[in-house]
Amino acid sequence: MNARTHRGIREAIRARIVAGEWQLGELIPGEVEFAEEYACSRTTVNRALQALAEEGMVERKRKGGTRVRPLPLPQAQLRIPLLREQVEDSGRAYRCEVVDRRIARAPDAIAERLDTGEAKAAYLETLHLADERPFAFETRWINLAAVPQFAEADLDGLSANEWLVRTVPFTRGEVALTAATAEGRIAGLLGTEEGTALFTMDRTTWLGDRPVTTMRLHYTPGYRLEFPI
Repeated sequence: MNARTHRGIREAIRARIVAGEWQLGELIPGEVEFAEEYACSRTTVNRALQALAEEGMVERKRKGGTRVRPLPLPQAQLRIPLLREQVEDSGRAYRCEVVDRRIARAPDAIAERLDTGEAKAAYLETLHLADERPFAFETRWINLAAVPQFAEADLDGLSANEWLVRTVPFTRGEVALTAATAEGRIAGLLGTEEGTALFTMDRTTWLGDRPVTTMRLHYTPGYRLEFPI
């Protein structure tokens, strides 16, 4: 992401806050200082800081500067469990199979999402099993600029998600939950009829301002997502 855009500066400042460069309640540099550091206008910095304020990460006061918010705003927190955990917590045995794995240029929409441009990314398809029956089917793209070691990662008995969680813990993510129709190949892999409604999850994660991975997960019919808040 271009560090001179308000989005790029927002993510750069967010990463520095997450890394602990400034403590809770501490005053961070002002618009002039950030504008000089990132070689951009004060207006661009203002937009970046305002976006962080709206998210509750910083607190802005007129003539009082901008501080890391001393106490987080009350909000629901969603932790998506690992598929292994979901299966084993139900008393079943977990296993995963890599259906396809290659290095390729991502489709335009994915390349834009991962900010990979013309560079190649890692692509992976994984079938997750519970007691040797299909549980979920996953398609995933990994930004090799963010995680170059994934190209040689050993996934024998370990899902890509677990490998990434152990190797590159993300600092933030976006999740979308939808219903999708089982089509052709996916229906066959999940052992269901074409046209069946499937619970589907799309998730993208970042490390600081760098996208790490984006994935889509189709669960078998009857799946129910439960989590505490």
